[in-house]
Amino acid sequence: MLDDKDRIFTNLYGLHDWGLKGAMARGQWDNTKALLDKGREWIVDEMKASGLRGRGGAGFPTGLKWSFMPKESDGRPAYLVVNADESEPGTCKDREIMRHDPHTLVEGCLVASFAMGAHTAIIYVRGEFIRERERLQAAVDQAYEAKLIGKNNKNGWDFDIIVHHGAGAYICGEETALLESLEGKKGMPRLKPPFPASVGVYGCPTTVNNVESIAVGPTILRRGAAWFSGIGRPKNVGTKLFCISGHVEKPCTVEEEMGIPLRELIERHCGGVRGGWDNLLAVIPGGASVPCLPASQCDDLFMDFDTLRELKSGLGTAAVIVMDKSTDMIRAIARLAYFYKHESCGQCTPCREGTGWMWRVLERMAEGRAEKREIDMLLEVTYQVEGHTICALGDAAAWPVQGLIRHFRHVIEERIDQYAAKPAVGDPLMVEAAE
Repeated sequence: MLDDKDRIFTNLYGLHDWGLKGAMARGQWDNTKALLDKGREWIVDEMKASGLRGRGGAGFPTGLKWSFMPKESDGRPAYLVVNADESEPGTCKDREIMRHDPHTLVEGCLVASFAMGAHTAIIYVRGEFIRERERLQAAVDQAYEAKLIGKNNKNGWDFDIIVHHGAGAYICGEETALLESLEGKKGMPRLKPPFPASVGVYGCPTTVNNVESIAVGPTILRRGAAWFSGIGRPKNVGTKLFCISGHVEKPCTVEEEMGIPLRELIERHCGGVRGGWDNLLAVIPGGASVPCLPASQCDDLFMDFDTLRELKSGLGTAAVIVMDKSTDMIRAIARLAYFYKHESCGQCTPCREGTGWMWRVLERMAEGRAEKREIDMLLEVTYQVEGHTICALGDAAAWPVQGLIRHFRHVIEERIDQYAAKPAVGDPLMVEAAE
């Protein structure tokens, strides 16, 4: 369990002053200039040594990502783009940072941008986040006013932050679709290469990072890489924001150490599963796009990237969706399939056609109006979608369906049997019985 002294987000629940004064009292903006004075390379090396892996879902080492930016400018400006388009169902962590602890993000933008030689950061905020954007903009304005950012600021690095409001498209959470959207075009993913570090927004070197990945930076640098890497499990270190929703007594977002056992996370912070641990049916451990895990795999489950990958699921954004035995698993996954069908940008044929097809088949399966041979056909379609699209939305649509078939095939088969056993409408036996 994480000690209070090791928490990075000290106002996660908005109990204290979110503004600059409150942030400074909690240790933010504490001699930021001293961090910058140590130089770009020191910051990147320290972030590498900390073992921080991207908190947006992919888990790519953050320090390594920063190091891809050009060391010397070729005349083009460099940019940091912060992905605050938090649209993954079940995920609500970046929202809390922007609402209640926005200065962690503002200071993180300055430090990360300096490390990458960028004089401008753009924060792309999800379309539905109205109050969050207003709060974040207010924090940015406070930082300008206090001369912490802007031209000729106290920290010695000319720096601007632009808060950009999206229009509510899930696809814009994909880094290259986000860049297209920023440029005023349709949010559609780009082919890679070229990667954003060489050709990003406006054709300039760009790094796209998640809100949480950037917001933890200054605290890691102040307290040292060894402190951060000493929390958690090997290769899965540091603190992490977990969002737990669904069938628990008290849904919440909480900062805990990476690798905390799932059962401890739910029972310590959420008052347990509704109806007790034995009433657990399944969990989706990392936001709606990762495969579900049945209760049988949840007893000793460590919540980290590598453990979950070995179980053919993923930590993703660490948004835990808990489902008790009242859940209709087929309907739950069909609902997610509808979401991905709705949010597909339509650029790649496997995703455009496959998401709709998977949803329609799942809807029939939820009623039992299917044949057992269709289960393997559905699985085959998920493999034709997965890995055959420009971005990961195809994978995100396929994985929940794969998880359903992997662990709950028997439920689908039972539903089909039940439907087949029902007498058809107009059946002579039914008519006789009615007479």
